[in-house]
Amino acid sequence: MAEIFALAEEEILIGFGMIGIKGKSVTGREDAIATFQGIVRDKTCMVDGRSIDLSDCKMLILSEDVSDMIGDELAKWQLNGAFPLIVEVPPLSGTSKQYTRLIDAVRQAIGIKIQ
Repeated sequence: MAEIFALAEEEILIGFGMIGIKGKSVTGREDAIATFQGIVRDKTCMVDGRSIDLSDCKMLILSEDVSDMIGDELAKWQLNGAFPLIVEVPPLSGTSKQYTRLIDAVRQAIGIKIQ
């Protein structure tokens, strides 16, 4: 059982593994979608020929390149508000797109400066 699971490139998974977070590297769009759906729908994931029980998974960490691969499926999942919570991390090559920080989005929305 794993409360936190990661889908990312192999080097990132090695780092997460050092702190006890299990994960899986995906090889392409179809593999990424199938793995993501298995995690969020079936609450399982095959890693090295073994099925990992993710029924208690609260957080799914995705590298930006994986989240880009699963695009629409990820957006649909995030809109339903169910667990696991999705957290995106930049790939080793650096962030692939320009993100708006939460504080900047709040400033723009309400028009005041938050310190």
